[in-house]
Amino acid sequence: MVSWKELELGCTIVEPGSSSKLKTGDWRSQRPVTDYEKCVKCGMCYIFCPDMVYKPNKMGFFQADYYYCKGCGICARECPAEAITMVEEKV
Repeated sequence: MVSWKELELGCTIVEPGSSSKLKTGDWRSQRPVTDYEKCVKCGMCYIFCPDMVYKPNKMGFFQADYYYCKGCGICARECPAEAITMVEEKV
């Protein structure tokens, strides 16, 4: 896997579909943390996430893939149960 930090400045992606190989989650400053006690499994985080980082697990909860999550916080803002909290990313 190639991190975005390893790409040259002004680069272009020349291979179709190759953006999924890029680790884009390492530029975030905050990460979403889900409180599964509050989560109602509605999937709003999945629907609103612009990067499709949420995937359902075997129990029906939606889990963020931090490999791609950029920490925009849309999931936390749209969660009707207020189950998602944005916390500072630790380096």
